[in-house]
Amino acid sequence: MPHDPTAADTTTAGSTTAGTTAEEPPTLPTDRHTGCPFDPPAELTALSDQPLRRLRYADGHIGRLATGHAAARAVLADPRFSSRYELLHMPVPVPGMPPELPSAPVGDITGLDAPEHTRYRRLLTGRFTVRRMRQLTERVEQFTTECLDAMEQAGPTADLVEAFAQPVPALMICELLGVPYADRERFQSQVAVIFDQAADAEARGGAYAALLQYLNELVLAKRAEPTDDLLSDLTTSDLTDEELAGIGGLLLAAGLDTTANMLALGTFALLSNPDQLDALRADPGLAGQTVEELLRYLSVADPILRTALEDVEVEGRIVKAGETVTVSVQAANRDPHRFPDPDRLDIHRKATGHLSFGHGAHQCLGQQLARVEMAVAFPALFARFPTLRLAVPPQEVPLRERSNIYGVISLPVTWDEE
Repeated sequence: MPHDPTAADTTTAGSTTAGTTAEEPPTLPTDRHTGCPFDPPAELTALSDQPLRRLRYADGHIGRLATGHAAARAVLADPRFSSRYELLHMPVPVPGMPPELPSAPVGDITGLDAPEHTRYRRLLTGRFTVRRMRQLTERVEQFTTECLDAMEQAGPTADLVEAFAQPVPALMICELLGVPYADRERFQSQVAVIFDQAADAEARGGAYAALLQYLNELVLAKRAEPTDDLLSDLTTSDLTDEELAGIGGLLLAAGLDTTANMLALGTFALLSNPDQLDALRADPGLAGQTVEELLRYLSVADPILRTALEDVEVEGRIVKAGETVTVSVQAANRDPHRFPDPDRLDIHRKATGHLSFGHGAHQCLGQQLARVEMAVAFPALFARFPTLRLAVPPQEVPLRERSNIYGVISLPVTWDEE
């Protein structure tokens, strides 16, 4: 059960008593207005010297906040911390979300623990190998070229989100799931509404319901006539139709929105750091390294929540059974103990070990596909448009701040026509 909110934050393994008083636990810092749209809230990174401290949650729960890289990694790797939604407390209020979270819908493996999670994970892991994802590189290159062709023809200005950042991963999800070409426009239009920050909840909910219905129809089609794609592969398993449709929805949500925002925000970051962009242009072989550094630097998917199933020692602190830990990926990826000079974008940095894909049993299944997409897309974009630049002042780029996937709502860009 949650520990006494007045307990001192100096509780350590083996302690039988704690301090008699402590300052009021803070709420999660969310204000990013630091002058740089790529930096985490200043109050958050200031807590790096307290890598696992107490935190007050939206419902009054007193849990923990992990900001240090080692603490975050330890929590994510430990099976004594649960991912089950119904055990989690939200660090900040979420409009429309009930006080107590429901359990994960069918097929959503991110909200499950072993052994249920293990069953799904084993079925999916073989379909997301590095080798298989690299085999998709040719398709990524094709879709990237098609989007750049359309962007060039419609130019010399564009919203990079609409013209490039969303279509590339959307087309790859279609490829992965085996969505027929005749259905891809319908698929993409529903996806656009789901991730449209300006759309109201009713419209987004309706689009998601329509998409799930389509995925149910697609599963039945794959069972009748399998093709060379992920859903067809999975029809040979013991997964039910409902489970297959749910997994399709999960892959869409997890694989499209994150990559789309990385492509758009990553372009914004490179345009804002011309020395780094020049280095990438001079040596496209740095693409893979650039992707890893952008993943670390931007940390678009944040935070990750876990709840302790029993008392667990982490970095000398005891996390009590029932306490939710908010793992701040953006703070962990800016931990100076792990990444020297962490607030600087440096594409020559060896950024391996970042936590942008999570860590442990729930580490992102589609991470290799995301890497392939970005490693192809960034160099191709800047090679096609060597004079690419923002079409508005940087401070006028609308940021996607009310979402657990950070990014830009739109990215107006322009270039010189030859």
